[in-house]
Amino acid sequence: MREKAKLMDEKAISRAITRISHEIVERNKGVEDVVLVGIKTRGVHIAKRICKKIEQIENIKLNTGELDITLYRDDLKSINVKPINNSNIEFDINDKIVILIDDVLYTGRTVRSALDALVDIERPKSIQLAVLVDRGHRELPIRADYVGKNVPTSKNEIISVKLIETDEEDSVTINE
Repeated sequence: MREKAKLMDEKAISRAITRISHEIVERNKGVEDVVLVGIKTRGVHIAKRICKKIEQIENIKLNTGELDITLYRDDLKSINVKPINNSNIEFDINDKIVILIDDVLYTGRTVRSALDALVDIERPKSIQLAVLVDRGHRELPIRADYVGKNVPTSKNEIISVKLIETDEEDSVTINE
């Protein structure tokens, strides 16, 4: 696999997170009933960054949780994994506006699994989706409410998101 192009560097990722944070505040007319839930693994780190940015903007620290969707994957048998639920949502999401956060939106299957997992926990008032990168190719009728960068791709290309928390650098690249 050869690297085709760097789509976002550390500054571009930071700007995207700042923009998404402002859009969340504006769309919800503040953050009174808003909670953030990141899809493991990189969605959790993006959610924490959005939380910090919203705290700077609104002077309010939002509840932020981690959602493990492994038990809800529709390809669980084909990947031969014995799943353990490692979700960590230690606050009430009932009647809250849940901002579900992930790194890349592709087919929509991960988001569908996350929606199932959230509804099994409690019944949010609404669920909004924030992603760092939307690459298209949806197989399900799912769209992001907040997008850091839209990147049209072919199906044989791979979007690789690296975050300092897990990968020692911040970058988004496209590979083929």
